[in-house]
Amino acid sequence: MYDTDSPTEIDPSDIGSRIDPVLARSWLLVNGAQPERFEHASHSRADIVVFDIEDAVAPKDKDSARENVVRWMNDGHSDWVRINGFGTPWWAADIDALAKTSLGGIMLAMVESVDHVTETARRLPDVPIVALVETARGLERITEIAAAKGTFRLAFGIGDFRRDTGFGENPSTLAYARSRFTIAAKAANLPSAIDGPTVGSSALKLSEAAAVSAEFGMTGKICLTPDQCATVNEGLSPSQDEISWAREFFAEFEAAGGEIRNGSDLPRIARATKILDLARSYGITSSEYDDDHRPPPTDTFHY
Repeated sequence: MYDTDSPTEIDPSDIGSRIDPVLARSWLLVNGAQPERFEHASHSRADIVVFDIEDAVAPKDKDSARENVVRWMNDGHSDWVRINGFGTPWWAADIDALAKTSLGGIMLAMVESVDHVTETARRLPDVPIVALVETARGLERITEIAAAKGTFRLAFGIGDFRRDTGFGENPSTLAYARSRFTIAAKAANLPSAIDGPTVGSSALKLSEAAAVSAEFGMTGKICLTPDQCATVNEGLSPSQDEISWAREFFAEFEAAGGEIRNGSDLPRIARATKILDLARSYGITSSEYDDDHRPPPTDTFHY
């Protein structure tokens, strides 16, 4: 799950940056059995760091990986952890150990039904849970999983899903599945879903994969190595063309008096506002354009 080569030297001046998990684009998985990588991950460009004590860790190493992560959390960190799925021999122990830490959130593996989330939430109250759906059974129940009390966001476990279904990796093959994630998240009023990882280090391949995620309305993506994070962040942020369009739209709209002219203005106001708000949240707008564009109130305006 995580690159086994030695990590590059840490730049002490680069302390990394975490953002609101509602807006988080890059979700970096870090092998919990390799504590020497924790510090490096914390200095990465990941929006969210997720220590993995599930798929990346062999059964014989589960206990020691959990101890590594608990020790890291007790040293004053508040990162996320991917824990073992409900019904596995390690689920309860993962929860019991992490409940006593400054846990940022949980990525729950192999979610296939509502009770997987609700039972986890009951034992970890007030801890956000990303439901990682990785099987055909889970996909068939994704609407109910999204609406479950405790579900914070949905994530697509592509590798296990393909193994379960026999699907290939072509984006068109997984179009139905990705659409289900986006629709279920929207219907449940959740932040947009997190897409699965892309294996390999090719920047072009990763950039194309991030574009596919964005095309399907997914606003986050799991990363497997720290060097994937910057590419994912760029691919899932508003582009310069989108930012320019939004600025130009508001300039024209305000020059025309700032009044709603027809029904097409409302969706354009919503889109332009979302683009500029996201750009500011991700730190990619200049101060000269940080005007507070407040659209007219309307029942149909939301994002």
